[in-house]
Amino acid sequence: MWQDILKKKKKPNKGKRFVSKKGTSYGQAGKAKDGKDRIQPNNKTKANAYCARSNKIKGKWRKDPDSPNNLSRRKWKCHGNKSSA
Repeated sequence: MWQDILKKKKKPNKGKRFVSKKGTSYGQAGKAKDGKDRIQPNNKTKANAYCARSNKIKGKWRKDPDSPNNLSRRKWKCHGNKSSA
């Protein structure tokens, strides 16, 4: 019974786009004005700007691999203030 509950796919919280395997919702929902995905790691200027901005967020997110900030930075391929994409 409870195993069936664990197997169900979770929906993102309102306003979020993705859900991690552990159930954490993260990422801005919707598409950009040009119709593309909001996460654009191949666009160097946007990727580097996001990485620099998100690296300054205070808190204990660096120690938690399932934190929304860590999950988003992984999608943007961030390493420090730069994107490796």
